[in-house]
Amino acid sequence: MQTMSSYEKVQLARSKDRPGIYDYIRTLFDGFIEFHGDRLYRDDPSIVGGIAMFHDIPVTVIGHHKGKTTEEQIAYNFGMTSPEGYRKAKRLMVQAEKFGRPVITFIDTPGAYPGMEAESNGQSNAIAENLAFMSAMQTPSIAIITGEGSSGGALALAVSDRVWMLENAVYSILSPEGFASILYKDAKRASEASDAMKLTAQDLKQFGLIDAIIPEGKKMFLALDSMLLRELNRLMKMNKTALVETRYQKFREIDHMND
Repeated sequence: MQTMSSYEKVQLARSKDRPGIYDYIRTLFDGFIEFHGDRLYRDDPSIVGGIAMFHDIPVTVIGHHKGKTTEEQIAYNFGMTSPEGYRKAKRLMVQAEKFGRPVITFIDTPGAYPGMEAESNGQSNAIAENLAFMSAMQTPSIAIITGEGSSGGALALAVSDRVWMLENAVYSILSPEGFASILYKDAKRASEASDAMKLTAQDLKQFGLIDAIIPEGKKMFLALDSMLLRELNRLMKMNKTALVETRYQKFREIDHMND
């Protein structure tokens, strides 16, 4: 079997044909009730969130929504979230902590929305607050990168006890095109940049930056269902102090890789 290049995986991760957040919700969870709004400004449709049942376990589910058709992608801003979307996500996580519900996030975004309105409405602050809250959240959390996981827009939902990736997903500080524009002054060198960035699931697992790779194909949802059930049962047995301390140490070890 021919091995795909890093940039071919980037293109596959961006495909409209990949499952979206509602596909995961319909397949994995029962009784999903969606919540809207950040209780401050407006509802951001690029973030879907609510409560559901997973094998009789009440959970909070949050994920990016890109849409599949051109019309949908425009309506959902291509999965690029504004500050109100991250505030909505935090509101749901605060509620999850209050009621002891595990949080499961599905990440698929080219990055947070970079527009002037987003910046003026507190984009960086909203992302930072999510990072801080998830770091100390006293309930289990699992993050799954299902397509693109780019920049702080992805990380804002990914400071979790377990971080998984689909085998053809990518996870990086910015897009290969953006990286190439900065480093090489030429966005056309995105393929070369992809190799240098080490953004594939296989690269990141090798470096210890993610915990598991989920194989894609016909049995993907079955594998994901089994992995979620197993890990949630493990995490829910930990007391709150141990849960937060273990998560803290997990990300501190990643930071020390740069020393």
